[in-house]
Amino acid sequence: MENPRQITAIQASLVMISTIIGVGVLPLPLFAARAGGSGAPLVTIIGIAVALCGLVLITRLGQRFPHQTIIEYSEDIVGKLLGRIGSVLIILFFAVLTSLAAREFGEVVVTSVLKKTPLEVTVIVMLLLSALSTRSSMTTFTYIHHFYFPLLVFPAILIVALSLKNANVLFLQPVWGTGEWGSMFRGGLTIAALFQGSFVMTMVIPFMRNPSRVMKSACWAIVIAGGLYLSIVTATVSVFGSDETIKLLWPTLELAKTTSLPANILERLDAAFLAVWVTAVFTTLFSTYYFMNHALSRLLRLKDHRMFAMMTLPFVFVIAMLPQNVLNMYEIIQVVGQIGLLITVGYPLLLLVVARFRKKGGDIHGGQNSAESRSGNET
Repeated sequence: MENPRQITAIQASLVMISTIIGVGVLPLPLFAARAGGSGAPLVTIIGIAVALCGLVLITRLGQRFPHQTIIEYSEDIVGKLLGRIGSVLIILFFAVLTSLAAREFGEVVVTSVLKKTPLEVTVIVMLLLSALSTRSSMTTFTYIHHFYFPLLVFPAILIVALSLKNANVLFLQPVWGTGEWGSMFRGGLTIAALFQGSFVMTMVIPFMRNPSRVMKSACWAIVIAGGLYLSIVTATVSVFGSDETIKLLWPTLELAKTTSLPANILERLDAAFLAVWVTAVFTTLFSTYYFMNHALSRLLRLKDHRMFAMMTLPFVFVIAMLPQNVLNMYEIIQVVGQIGLLITVGYPLLLLVVARFRKKGGDIHGGQNSAESRSGNET
């Protein structure tokens, strides 16, 4: 059995960042511009704030129960029956989240790159790659994210920085937007749904060397991932304008097409951007698929999750093929994402309130009783 305390605070941040930055990067400016017009950056800030609140909740829970995942301590807080019902809902939600991300990946690939390749092939290949990768330990899971992190963040920052030479500040005025506040808030919830991958932190905390530093890890993750999302939205709207951004299905991809390296070394960066985006999709699917199987193994009190890697694949693939077309897919994504906030934000809030009321947990540094409890769970 691997040492359960192998993950550092920095590695925990990198896991969250590479999980958050994923398939949703492409339609992100569309969601923001549709809700707020020129106030798309403000809509994004609202989404980041909501996502931060959710992450703070699960972080506080993780600090109270540093040796258990949410699957385990939820049963201690609200009882076995209600805890297991909540755990099943979490597992089902992440199965749907994984499926929709794989389907979105397939739609982009068959539309932009492999136009003669069947959609089913691209989806099953990415799901299969994720499934095989999840047959690894938590330490390996962390190292994979650690390895891919610079390949995700730095090219994205470079593309955004180069695109600003075509920016027009007038497209960002008025800064408070042209839409209604209700529409902007709903758009903010849609943006917040793109951060739901950070929920995997509930799985990572029990393996951290120092769980008391998890709040710092969470804040840095939101700052970096949220800052990148905000810069992408700002750059896209400032280049195309909100009216034109709404007409684009994948505005971030179009932004890469209009961006070039100095001296015209590369006149278009969309090919390079798609390579980076594919990596981002893999890290996101890898995390959500891993979390789904890990949570299922904890629910059934099994030693590890490896046996579920291939067993859950057909179920996820079938869900991925349910949307009729790309427009129907995005309608489902927005509805599922907003409803999912009840699971990723509302449920942790309920658990935290009940835990404080019943005075459950509170051992941040890992006392002997919690350590023995975790040892018993793992064996």
